[in-house]
Amino acid sequence: MSPLAFCARNGRWLLVAGLPVAIAIPPLAIAIRPLLPELVALMLFLAALRIGPRRAVGALHELRGTALLALCFQVAMPLTMLALFALAGVETHPAALALVLGWSASPIAGSPNLTLMVGGDPAPSLRLLIFGTAVLPLTVVPVFWGLPVLGSAEAVTASVLKLLATIGLAAGLAFALRTWPLRELTDKGRTRIDGLSAITMTVMVLGLMSEVGPALIHRPVELAGWMALALAANLGPQLTLAWLGRGKVAPATLPALAISAGNRNIALFLVALPPQVMDTLLLFIGCYQVPMYLTPLIMQRVYRQER
Repeated sequence: MSPLAFCARNGRWLLVAGLPVAIAIPPLAIAIRPLLPELVALMLFLAALRIGPRRAVGALHELRGTALLALCFQVAMPLTMLALFALAGVETHPAALALVLGWSASPIAGSPNLTLMVGGDPAPSLRLLIFGTAVLPLTVVPVFWGLPVLGSAEAVTASVLKLLATIGLAAGLAFALRTWPLRELTDKGRTRIDGLSAITMTVMVLGLMSEVGPALIHRPVELAGWMALALAANLGPQLTLAWLGRGKVAPATLPALAISAGNRNIALFLVALPPQVMDTLLLFIGCYQVPMYLTPLIMQRVYRQER
């Protein structure tokens, strides 16, 4: 078995193994941290390369119902939360910023893979991923405007344009490759891309958790608070969707919707928002990787009960 095939087959355990490594070796995590924007762009590229333009367009044709769901996830959820925080007068608190930004993000690129790992149908999560990522530069506008910590209107516009450029370049290059040199992906080609994705995500988690190791030693109470918030932000929507969808959504479809609701690509904002804003959220982003990468292990029993 080739190394990439091995990584593809054991991707779930590779991701899980990255969590303790990131915590145990802070210098490694800190060294990778400056590369996070490039790694995020690479993950977008690999996801688009795996999907291909024809499958993406095919999925978009089936997005009538999914579009409404994606807008609920990326607009209704964060704006509702932002309104509640504003009423409480805590909209500028880092925890409020973390939740609002996290829920305004599109699903992670690995959401279809996570859905497969729990035995669900990955097609709905693929549609949510494609549509959510495509419209993200538009859906974040009202959310960004409602966050005073992001600065002036010009700063918000610049962040949106930077996000749009990143998504457009990554997906455009991938789709261009799938149009000619990689028009038809073989099973071996898909496996290699899956292996590269697993490796990229594992390296990403090292950088994303650069704050967790030091916090475990010097700020354990603060770390516990951020970890609790990350667990609630990730597992809360999954459990809520699993409960609300019982008997109303096809059992094979429900895991895809719930996983997409809870696992959001907040790291994508690392390429768009000012570093001084994202630096305050790095500990939350690091903690958020724990329920994200443990979703197949933690939630498998819940989704099995729904089928």
